[in-house]
Amino acid sequence: MAKCSQLKQQRDKLKQYQKRITLQLEKERLLAKQLLKDGRKEKALLLLKKKRYQDQLLDKTDNLISNLEHMVQDIEFMQIEMKVIEGLKAGNDCLESMHQIMSIEDVERILDETQESIEYQRQIDEILAGALTQEDDDAVLAELEAITQGEDVALPEVPSEPIPEVPEAAKAEPERREAKHKPDREMLAA
Repeated sequence: MAKCSQLKQQRDKLKQYQKRITLQLEKERLLAKQLLKDGRKEKALLLLKKKRYQDQLLDKTDNLISNLEHMVQDIEFMQIEMKVIEGLKAGNDCLESMHQIMSIEDVERILDETQESIEYQRQIDEILAGALTQEDDDAVLAELEAITQGEDVALPEVPSEPIPEVPEAAKAEPERREAKHKPDREMLAA
């Protein structure tokens, strides 16, 4: 991590150097132009040679910056790869510890026990479902047949006495209850 940070710092310093040289080149180009106007051709030629040399330095700086950026990207990618590998290793360790806790024999034993439990429950269900005897089944079918054919089935007796009259006081009582609860409803609506 520290090395990557140092590379980034070097890259930034080279970019600053590049900016400084670029500004200086622009100033020298303008100065060479002024020297030519003033008739000082040899001095202008010397400045242009210096400018050419600095242009070459800028090209080298571009290459260095490009190399540093590639190196930074490679390092950052390798750091990501290392984290992935660490994650895979941790996952592998977790799987190994789980395999130590539960062996194939344990899994097979649990599956066998589960199958036995399922079979045992099925047997209980069959016993409970078969609790009716053949006579009981016949009686149930006969009763079903009687109901579907409309035969008389023994129904309970209906009372033959007349229904008693409801007194007037009992009829008024529900109205009083309703009137009593009406203000409550109005308050709830408000």
